[in-house]
This record gives sequence, C-alpha cells and structure tokens, in this order.
Amino acid sequence: MNKYAFSIAALPELIFAEGSLMQLPELILRYGKQALFVTGSKSFCRSASWKSLQEMLARHNINWQQLSVSGEPSPQLIDEVVNKFRHQHIDVVVGIGGGSVLDASKAIAGLLPFGNSVLDHLEGVGKGIEYHGPALPYIAVPTTAGTGSEATKNAVLSVQGEGGYKKSFRHNSLVAKVALLDPELLQTCTPELIAAQGMDAFTQLMESYVSTRANPYCDALALSGLQAFNQGFWHAWKGGEGEDARAGRAAMHYAAYLSGVTLAQVGLGSVHGLASPLGAFFPIPHGVVCGTLVAVATEVNIRALRTRQPGSLALEKYADIGRLLTAQALTDEEACNTLVELLTQWSETLRLPRLSDYDVGESDIERIVANSRGNSMLTNPLVLTDDEVAEIVRRRL
Repeated sequence: MNKYAFSIAALPELIFAEGSLMQLPELILRYGKQALFVTGSKSFCRSASWKSLQEMLARHNINWQQLSVSGEPSPQLIDEVVNKFRHQHIDVVVGIGGGSVLDASKAIAGLLPFGNSVLDHLEGVGKGIEYHGPALPYIAVPTTAGTGSEATKNAVLSVQGEGGYKKSFRHNSLVAKVALLDPELLQTCTPELIAAQGMDAFTQLMESYVSTRANPYCDALALSGLQAFNQGFWHAWKGGEGEDARAGRAAMHYAAYLSGVTLAQVGLGSVHGLASPLGAFFPIPHGVVCGTLVAVATEVNIRALRTRQPGSLALEKYADIGRLLTAQALTDEEACNTLVELLTQWSETLRLPRLSDYDVGESDIERIVANSRGNSMLTNPLVLTDDEVAEIVRRRL
C-alpha cells in the first residue's frame, strides 16, 4: 500500500497570535452585521477581553446577541436555541469558549438555516436523515487548550445518566470558516483545567499518531503537536504571568489545535472509545477521562501489540513518542516502557481523579465496555478484547 495515498478533509482558516481576539469584528463583517455569540457562562464573560470586544463590536456597528452554554450541550439545548433564533436573521455564529461551547456553536450554525431538530441527523440515535447544509458561517475562538474542536467537523452532543449517550452531528459544512487562536485567552484557565485539557490534547495527538488510519501528513502534525506539548505543558500548568507561562500557553494552544486537525483526519483510539460511555453515563469531564485512562490504556495497547502484533508500526511510533518526551537515546522496547512510566508519573503529579471519584464501580464495567466500540475504537492500533478494555477501566477505579 502506498503510504502517500491519503486525503485531507476541510480545515478552517487559521489565525494564531496573541491579541488576535481584537480581529474578530472585522472577521464577522465578512459575513454580515447580525452575530450570535455562544460563550461559556463564567470566565470569558467576566474578563477584560469581553468588555474590550463589546466596545469594538459597537464601533463596527455589529448587532449581536449572546447565549451562554454551561456544561456539555444536549440535543434539547440545541433545538431550543435554534427555535429561539430561527427567525432573527443571524448572519454568523461566533463560539468563544471551551470544547462544549464550540460544539454547541457548530450545531447551532448548522441548523439555524433550516430550523429542524438535531436529532434528525445525530449519529446512532437520530433519525438517520442525511445533512446537506449549508450551515451559517461559524467562527471558532477557543478559550481552552484541549479538545481541538475548532478544527473539526463534528459537534459532540450528550445526554447524561441511565440510557445516556455522547454522539456526533457531523458534516463538512460544520467546519469553522475561521479558527481564531489567541493564547492570551488561556490566562483564566485554572491548573486543574490546564491539566485535564492538556491531557486531552496529548491523548488525541498520541492516538492519532498510532491510529490505523495514520498518514505522513498527520504524523508530521502530531509530532509537532507532541513536541509543543512537551515544551509548554508544565509551564502552562504552573501558570503565572512570566515569559515561560506565556510561551507555555501558546504552545498548548498550538498543540490542542493540531490534535483537533489530526483526530478529524485519522481518528483516535481506546481512551476516546471509553470516554464516550464514561462521559454519557457519569458526570466526568472529558479531559479528566483522558488524563486518568491514558497511562493504563497505553500500557495495555503496547502489551497487546507485543503479544499479537510484534512487528506493528504502532510499537515503533509509541517508541518515537517515548524518545521525544524524554530526549533519551533508547531502544524501542526501552522507549515504550519509559513512555508508560512517564504517563503514570504524570497522572500522579497532576492528581488526576480516579473513576470511582465519579461513582464508577465494578458493576458498571460490563456496560461501559459494551458501549465503547464506537468510531474511536475502530482506529485503535489493534482490536482489544473485552477483557483488555475492562482492565483499563478497572485499574482506574
């Protein structure tokens, strides 16, 4: 098979610079003067950046309305918003916030021109009606560095609890027209949020790199993102106003964006396969799921590959990551072992919660495993047995 035979789906125009938030009014005017802002409920709306932006919107004669999203968006929320704003002549949707805000924005932009329910199109639980677009123009402004949602074509929607689910509304028309990345917006992130979001970005980069659909284009981006993560994460996590912290936040913004690019092109793996049912059945933040599972999931993958596919390219790639993170000249076996040790150490240093902290118990494992075989698990480096998937969960209870 020719490794250079691959395709790349649509990506947004990218603007990446400190202070670039102030370019937003001019970007909005590309599409009209009636804007719907979708934001989080707290940090950004309390910041000086939001006040300055409002003043600039007024100077540019932009009419705008605001909607706040708290927590992961549900199909019901999307339908309510679409019904509310359907006839208000919105020209452009602007999402400013974390992954949940951007996912909500994407779905709202996709449905405002039509006014129908998102359940018509939601994968796996909807009516199976194909979405054709076009969506309203959408501008993505992430204020966290984790999900990479600003680079993807899918809006993840959730219903939590018994019978819950996390499913995607997905189409190329939903890709943002512009992704505006301003590292200054990360200043309000707490160390706990940087930890969870950063481990999400790291996991997405690593899972993309070892994906069964990996290609040279995405491999180069994933390695660049992993290098940026390695250089910036701990400085960003420690925080502060110094140059190291600023550089760390910029590196994490870059790494998170690339993680969104790569996952959108080549898929993910077992951690995200498990994140879907865990996030649906329990109130666990997505980044926490990634951070708490990644060390064990990597260990299980490497062990299974050594046993069943010892010549796998994925083993060489795990070794690449181990050498990149440690800057040591290690054999492939040593590098894979060191990678697992390092990820375990990170989990302890960051004090990432265990699954039992969110009331996940032994009796839940069978149901979690049964619901983990979605799209992400399909691109794991190899097919894990139910017992192996259960082990990942059990060891993090």
